[in-house]
Amino acid sequence: MKTQDERLDWQPSVSRRSFLAGLVGGSLVLAGSASGLSLLTRAAATDDALEADLFVAIAPDGSVSILAHRSEMGTGIRTALPMVVADELGADWERVTIQQAIGDERLGSQNTDGSRSVRRFFDRMLIAGATTRTLLERAAAETWGVDPATCKGVDHVVTGPNGRAAAYGELVAAARELEVPDEDALELRDPATRKLIGTNVPLTDIDGLVTGRATFGIDARRENMAFAMVARPPVLGSAVASFDADAARAIPGVLDVIELPAFQDAPGFQALGGVAVVARDTYTALRGRRALKVEWTESDHASYDSEAFAAELEEKSHEPGKVWRDEGDVDAAFDAADESRVLAVDYAVPLLAHASMEPPCAVAHVHKGEDGAVTSIEVWAPTQNPQAAQGQLAGTFELAPTDVVVNVTLLGGGFGRKSKPDYIVEAALLSAELDRPVQVTWTREDDIRHDYYHTVAAVHMRAALGDDGLPTAWLHRSAFPTISSTFVAGMQDPSGGEMGMGATDVPYAVPNLRVESAPVSNHVRIGWMRSVAHIYHAFAVCSFPDELAHLASRDPYEYLLALCGEDRNVDLTEIEYGNHGEPFERYPVDVGRLRHVTERAAKLAGWGRELPKGRALGIACHRSFLAYCANVVEVEVTKDGKLRIPRVHVVIDAGTLVHPDRVRAQMEGAAVFGTSLALHGKITAKDGAIQQSNFHDYPVARLPEAPQEIVVELVESTAPPSGVGEVGVPPFAPALCNAIFAATGKRIRKLPLKDHDLSWS
Repeated sequence: MKTQDERLDWQPSVSRRSFLAGLVGGSLVLAGSASGLSLLTRAAATDDALEADLFVAIAPDGSVSILAHRSEMGTGIRTALPMVVADELGADWERVTIQQAIGDERLGSQNTDGSRSVRRFFDRMLIAGATTRTLLERAAAETWGVDPATCKGVDHVVTGPNGRAAAYGELVAAARELEVPDEDALELRDPATRKLIGTNVPLTDIDGLVTGRATFGIDARRENMAFAMVARPPVLGSAVASFDADAARAIPGVLDVIELPAFQDAPGFQALGGVAVVARDTYTALRGRRALKVEWTESDHASYDSEAFAAELEEKSHEPGKVWRDEGDVDAAFDAADESRVLAVDYAVPLLAHASMEPPCAVAHVHKGEDGAVTSIEVWAPTQNPQAAQGQLAGTFELAPTDVVVNVTLLGGGFGRKSKPDYIVEAALLSAELDRPVQVTWTREDDIRHDYYHTVAAVHMRAALGDDGLPTAWLHRSAFPTISSTFVAGMQDPSGGEMGMGATDVPYAVPNLRVESAPVSNHVRIGWMRSVAHIYHAFAVCSFPDELAHLASRDPYEYLLALCGEDRNVDLTEIEYGNHGEPFERYPVDVGRLRHVTERAAKLAGWGRELPKGRALGIACHRSFLAYCANVVEVEVTKDGKLRIPRVHVVIDAGTLVHPDRVRAQMEGAAVFGTSLALHGKITAKDGAIQQSNFHDYPVARLPEAPQEIVVELVESTAPPSGVGEVGVPPFAPALCNAIFAATGKRIRKLPLKDHDLSWS
């Protein structure tokens, strides 16, 4: 298997039934029905080429090209989805070339976030492979004059009766003449015969990654390229009042100083605005930026104080709010409860930054006609969402989306930040001013001070326990600025999707249950981050059962299973809840699967074993992104409060797994990511400005702090594939904090841990 990086670069927009096959440059190509040319560079597009939505092509020499339309940022998706195509096709993996797609709406969603790449495109990739294989099998049958049912494509060869065989390449010419089979006529392989899906083939990009030859966004270069740094407003909504352009231009190598307009209305994906210094290299641009002495206008958000705002959210979470789920009679159940058996507590999570290893960066080249009007744009960038970049640039410059080419490089991490293309817009605006390619690079300080932050949140939980110690009433109130406020000015209520991430979809067996939210204003750009609203909702709904178990004097693991109740599917069809965009018929809320991962995690960790004082286990289980995950975290806390995490046990049921090793790696990464958030994650603001700037004041977990051992168990399943990349994060922090309570008697309800004294006697 090879990669081809000749170009650095929601649900599919074209139905599988619309797929067509056709001729392009002598290759057999699978295409969709939307108009346009081939996206596979191996196929030399001609005027009579089939209209494109391409994923696979076979050349007469038998070589196979597969299009990877999602962004690679360490998850292995550029390998996993092509594996599905190749497996169903029956291709020899060594003869497969993978090409990175440019941004194009004909490919369906290319937004590589939400843990949806495999679950949204698994079936589509199967159909792509099956359609191509079926054409080859029918071409062989027609050539040999036999029943197509007797011809099977395996290992790059179609075999037929009487020992007949033909290599795939030999059949391309004949297959081009055939009518494309309808989807209903396709026969998919028996999953038991698959040779690639479920195996750990080497990653497509592994050689480049380990040798340093892989091309990330920061590596992109174009002829005559200039380099830029941008001074952005420290407070959201402020604009440039004055700056010293002459001081910057006096630095040798500075080419220009350009003021960028402030965004209008809600920030969305617009550039923030500010002053850019363009130079012959990045360091010179940085020196020029330091010389600008920018003064900023006042902003309505200048009074924002994160500490006061967090207290305001806690107050709001105590007040009745919008009801999202209401079962039984919660008020009557609380009225009837013994006050000594009622527990009300508050949980809180602060603003968080993405802080991916590669800060935002992009190269843009804006082309103009003779009249000086912009005619087209080409971009090279580490983006999770090339279509968002394409759309934003098209709107900014009044172009058709097809006039904007977004080439996707490898990403040095993303976590959701690089789904927002504001940094790409900056590069394009500067290129348009200078009539040459421009690379914009963000520093770590830029990245942390101008992020689309994961929202601050307060969650109020209240429950009444019955005679058996289990809840008779459950009240959940969330208060947090919604992501929607980034795109719609003044928006205060969360979306059903946000509330459906760990709040309205709580699976516990409680007869009287209500979930509410409070309206909240916003003062910074809010965006999605790895596991999104599950971060704060899971922290609350997975910590609270541990507290209830303590109140009921029951073992936390046994209590958690009892709280989950009997194996069943929870009916949430009448609730305003997105189920991550999937139908409940295909992806039910299956309590049996949740119990199963919890039981296996407890067994894996040896739950119940004796541990010395200061050392303990904590457990949490959670369904997110349609997968089921349980964590048992083992902690060791010294008397003076030093925390160590000797071991984390993770069990995940994510349905059908394409590349198990990548799933395991994602769970390991989630534990380390979760450790960073739980121990250190906290962004604060004073007078509207973010106070953190780099890893010295927004640290990530260092090796001594990270879990010393991460044990991962993958549940074998034939269920449809679900999410993976974000699934391991939500249960980690509550399991960690539950373990700390078991070890020290100190209950952690507000993150991060660095704000707490963990010492004990």
